[in-house]
Amino acid sequence: MPKKLEKGLVQVYTGDGKGKTSAAFGLALRAIGRGLKVYIIQFIKGGFDYGELYVIDKLPNLKLKAFGRGKFVTQKPPRKEDTKLAEEALQLAREVIENGEYDMVILDEINVALNLKLVNLESVLKLIKNKPKHVELVLTGRYASNEIIEAADLVTEMTEVKHPFKKGCQARKGIEY
Repeated sequence: MPKKLEKGLVQVYTGDGKGKTSAAFGLALRAIGRGLKVYIIQFIKGGFDYGELYVIDKLPNLKLKAFGRGKFVTQKPPRKEDTKLAEEALQLAREVIENGEYDMVILDEINVALNLKLVNLESVLKLIKNKPKHVELVLTGRYASNEIIEAADLVTEMTEVKHPFKKGCQARKGIEY
């Protein structure tokens, strides 16, 4: 069994371009390839049919739990059910991170959950501040706040330059989902 990371960092993938979740999943594959344990917690993505869900159970040292109703959250203020599910996801994140069993924890779409006020910014900042030093923490999603960016060690902003959706190309199974 590999030893723990000497120093786990905080990474953020944000911006309006495609590839934030894909980048995080790439990190997860690299980590499990080296024998590290990874836990992915998806905010607001539960109930959707994403291709990655079909392979997760076949990969060693990788666990995924998705929270959400299977509908886009567009209502402001959001439905109580959406807030409750996001809070459950944050509670699981807190437990997984504090336990320290996993070397990498990915909080997929947490920036969107923060932007929609489904979870509290101060709670997420506390989670970042109190994580065990060996845990690599990855936060994805559009709309990363200045406070999240400031708390991170690495921030990558995906910028859309060109996208086929603008020419009528619909999301494709196996590529976009």
